[in-house]
Amino acid sequence: MNSQITTLSNGLRIITSERPQLETVSLGIWVRTGSAYETKQNNGISHFLEHMSFKGTNTRTALQISEEIEDVGGQSNAYTSREFTAYYAKMMKENAELAVDVLTDSILNSTFPEDELVKERDVVIQEIKQTIDTPDDIVFDYFQEAAFPDQALGRSILGPEETVRSFERQTLLDYINSNYAAENMVVCAVGNIRHQEFVDMVKTRMENFRAKTNFAAEDQHYVGGFFLERRPIEQSHLVLGFKAYPYKSRRYYDMAILSTILGGGMSSRLFQEIREKRGLVYSVYSFTAAHTQEGLFGIYAGTGAKDIPVLLPVVADEIKKICNDQVSDKEFSRAKMQLKASIKMGLESSSSTAELLARQNLIYNRSLTVEEVIAKIDAVTKEDIRAVAGEIFSSRPTYALLGAVDKYTEYDELQKLLA
Repeated sequence: MNSQITTLSNGLRIITSERPQLETVSLGIWVRTGSAYETKQNNGISHFLEHMSFKGTNTRTALQISEEIEDVGGQSNAYTSREFTAYYAKMMKENAELAVDVLTDSILNSTFPEDELVKERDVVIQEIKQTIDTPDDIVFDYFQEAAFPDQALGRSILGPEETVRSFERQTLLDYINSNYAAENMVVCAVGNIRHQEFVDMVKTRMENFRAKTNFAAEDQHYVGGFFLERRPIEQSHLVLGFKAYPYKSRRYYDMAILSTILGGGMSSRLFQEIREKRGLVYSVYSFTAAHTQEGLFGIYAGTGAKDIPVLLPVVADEIKKICNDQVSDKEFSRAKMQLKASIKMGLESSSSTAELLARQNLIYNRSLTVEEVIAKIDAVTKEDIRAVAGEIFSSRPTYALLGAVDKYTEYDELQKLLA
């Protein structure tokens, strides 16, 4: 994964990875901002701004923004997470500059017309309601809030309906002025494009963009706790989590391997013990969620309400086993190979590579080579796995439960099971 980087005078980083064998280019603008950088009063503004950025500029209507990309067969979209916002496109190589022009115009010159504001508030509110109506989606929001209560990191990315209804044009302008600046943005392209040509495209449009942000990010502190919502649905959804490691932790790859061993595939301990041997679930897996200052290690399971009192003791037993028992050579080697293969497979996609390069430069202020990442994975030992398991699973748990719940494992009982 060879890449080149040029930094403009205002601090904007422009990154490319040239792949002349391709006929396409994946490119985009990534911003280090999201719901974790909001206040309670403007929660949801990052996501709402992402929507509104495509609703018209000084020279393009919302329809023209969509048509110019799609008229030449291109694709464009955007997303907001807790710490990142991205605007991206994939085009035929000869249309790369058109994509750059449309994306930069959408971000730098949006006019936020009142009629579009009114419509988009309703669109986002429908998105909020859809998420609430999707139990295996909303349970993760409840889990995040229980892990980080009364903090920006614990709030919903979409925001609450009443806050979204309050957003005005000035709210968007104020947020852009405080949170969007060259120092916390990168522009990245992967595909059939030359580095200097891409730099010239971006420089023409963004070299005069403001250099510095003026907001202060809120500190992140894992707390942990319990959330329960009874809902008359067929399946109950459970997320169990613990304090883990941020992006820059030396334990980051130890944590990733631990997650792969415990619940990272059909051969994982949780899948084999809970689904294959006992038939308690259709879906069970573990996951990691790293943030700038904090991290989470989580386990998700979807099961029948009557099976929750049976399920959690089994999960707790598997957690205690991985803390106390030696990981076998076979599963340790398999987990490393799964992780390395996943990284290399992802790099076969120009879109995934652009995402990876952008995030690396926003987090680490540089691009990591494949060889460097593989070396970090290879350096993890079985003793490292036992050590991080001991650290992670000794923290106060976060426990979120949603479904037609009657009898269930109480929070205090869960803590005893894990002790």
